[in-house]
Amino acid sequence: MADANQKSELKLPRRTPIDSIYERIRKKILDSELAPGSQILEQELAVMLGVSRTPVREAVIRLQNEGLLEIVPRHGVRIVPIAVSDMREIYDVLISLEPRAAELLAARGASPKELRKLEASCERMADTLARGEMEKWALADEEFHLDIVQLSNNRRLVDIVLNCWDQVHRARYFTLRLRQHPRPSKSIEEHYEIIEAIRRGDASAARRLYRRHRERGLREQIDVMTAFRIHQI
Repeated sequence: MADANQKSELKLPRRTPIDSIYERIRKKILDSELAPGSQILEQELAVMLGVSRTPVREAVIRLQNEGLLEIVPRHGVRIVPIAVSDMREIYDVLISLEPRAAELLAARGASPKELRKLEASCERMADTLARGEMEKWALADEEFHLDIVQLSNNRRLVDIVLNCWDQVHRARYFTLRLRQHPRPSKSIEEHYEIIEAIRRGDASAARRLYRRHRERGLREQIDVMTAFRIHQI
C-alpha cells in the first residue's frame, strides 16, 4: 500500500510560485480587472502582486501563448481584447458542441450522483440570486455548463470547449458589470428542464433544450454589447 501511495503522490503536479503568479494575473484578465486593450508594465504587475519581476515575466509568456495578452517590447504587456465577431465564433463552437455533450449524457444515462451534482449548481444559482450576488450566480451557472461537458465523457469535446471557455467567462463578467443579466431566473428554469430531459434519458430533448438555452445566452450577450456600442471587450 505504501508503494501505491507513493506512486499516487508522484502523479500530483508540483505547484510552483510561478504557477501562483500566472493564475493571479490570469484571473485579473478573465474577471476584467485588467481592462481589455489596456497596457501595463511588467514592473507594475510585480508591484501589484507584491512579487519580483522575474516570475512575472515567465507568467506573462505563458499568458501570451494562451492569447490572453501580448508582450509589447519596452512597453510591458497589452491585454488582448475580444471582438464581437470573436464572440460569435466562440458561441458557434459552444452551440454546436455543448448540446452534443448533453445528448451524450442523456443517452448513456446519468447516475443519481451526477444528476445531484447538476441540481446543486442550480440551487447555488438560486441562493446567490436571492442574495443579489450576481458574480457568484454567474460562477454557479458556468459550473453547471462545465459539469455537463465533463460528464459527456468525450475527451476531445471537453478539450475543444475548454479552449473557448476563458473568453466566454471574460465576456460574461464584463457584460454583467455593465448590465444585470436580464432573466437570471429563466436560466435556472431552463437548467432544470435540461436536467429533467437527461434524467428521462431523452437525448433529443436534452440536445434541443440545451441548444435553445445557449442561443438565448448569445443573443443577450450581443444585445448588451450593442446597447453600449462596444465593439470589443
